Amino acid sequence: MELLFEVFGEFLLQVVVEALLQGGMHTLAAPFQKQSSPWRAGTAYLVFGAVVGGISVWVLPNYLMSNPQWRVFNAACTPVAAGLCIAALGAWRARRGQAVLRIDKFAYGYLFALAYLGAFITYRVALAMGAG
Repeated sequence: MELLFEVFGEFLLQVVVEALLQGGMHTLAAPFQKQSSPWRAGTAYLVFGAVVGGISVWVLPNYLMSNPQWRVFNAACTPVAAGLCIAALGAWRARRGQAVLRIDKFAYGYLFALAYLGAFITYRVALAMGAG
């Protein structure tokens, strides 16, 4: 039961944070409808995900998963699952006639979640080694 909570909790945390940020990006992007390069947008989502992942270390200083093997499983599966959830949310927005931004596509949601998780793990390892 505890393992299920750890896996689901970690996944849910990333999806909720990404969904909240997606809503915020829709609000902030309304005045700026000019399309930029996909490479520039991808890089921006990587940087933004890394920043949010770094900030999340201070909000949630301990791993939700106590088992290191499940952390590896989480690192492999959660960005894909988060990207799929965000893509599904983007498809839902499109069906309702709402504006669809790049973050509503799988690749950009995946990049954000991957950078978020990568930064979180990197900062956690640095803190564990006494660098923080």
